[in-house]
Amino acid sequence: MDLFSYAFMQRALIAALFTGLAAPAIGTYLVQRRMALMGDGIGHVAVTGVALGLLTGTSPTWTAVAVAILGAVAIELVRELGHTNGDVALALLFYGGLAGGVLISGLGGNSTARLQEYLFGAITTIAVADILVTMVLAAVVVLCAIGLAPQLFAIAHDQEFARVAGLRVRAYNLLVAVLAAVTVTVAMRTVGLLLVAALMVVPVATAQQLSRTFRTTLAAAMVLGAAASVGGLTVSALLSSTATVAPGPAIVLLSLAGFVATWPVGAWLRHRARLRAPFVELDPATHEETDPHPHDHGPACGHVAVEHGDHVDYVHDGHRHAAHGRHYDEH
Repeated sequence: MDLFSYAFMQRALIAALFTGLAAPAIGTYLVQRRMALMGDGIGHVAVTGVALGLLTGTSPTWTAVAVAILGAVAIELVRELGHTNGDVALALLFYGGLAGGVLISGLGGNSTARLQEYLFGAITTIAVADILVTMVLAAVVVLCAIGLAPQLFAIAHDQEFARVAGLRVRAYNLLVAVLAAVTVTVAMRTVGLLLVAALMVVPVATAQQLSRTFRTTLAAAMVLGAAASVGGLTVSALLSSTATVAPGPAIVLLSLAGFVATWPVGAWLRHRARLRAPFVELDPATHEETDPHPHDHGPACGHVAVEHGDHVDYVHDGHRHAAHGRHYDEH
């Protein structure tokens, strides 16, 4: 545990915490809009921004922020205004961003090892100035994601309804794109530009296994993202004495492990929900009398109980029935 007393490790933990909160916060809206891969596309575009920073000798973080925002806005405008669908727009920026970054980095005489710090993350080398930038940008993303939740959810859920309700749909769509670009650059030192989309999507998918409301999903995704970031960094540090384990992949794999662990629970909860409401409620007058049942139903019979008017139905073998006197009625 002496490792955590070092200043570089404390800086890394702070960066992991803020990144883990911000990435799933904006990722929740991308998943809701079925644009989960947008973060991946922006990450590839940001490679060009990092290469420009290395070429010009300026901060790669700020050049990546600028280029990523331009790329995110381009994706949104092409998707909305052009005849090209969202997948094709993302693909164009995938290839162009990565190829441009490698080309510019080579022109500047930088080795691929320097660029790999941003492609796969290098959180333990993060400087104090980068920590401050990470904290400020992550706080802006989280505040916007939570403070504008009603508007952003309405647009992500049904844009036509949001437009009729008077919301400025295009402005909010561009805001989500810009926040996604900022999040990508915030996370590039933590998990890397090629893995950042996983931290934006996987905690959200995990939260959706256990929650049924948007606000609960948003809150749970942020908690899971922070836990995976700090946990992955901790696992990487603890294993550093016996093996070389990069923090970025450890964070992503820990997030995926959380999804694998919760998926069976989510499947069981969805099965229970379907059993509780397998049929449309009918008027009790339509009940159909059946033959005697092979066993008695009650609180401890092991079948799902559903309240129905003045009595309780029990779900059994795909149908729902209730005892009435000496016989059972099908509902």
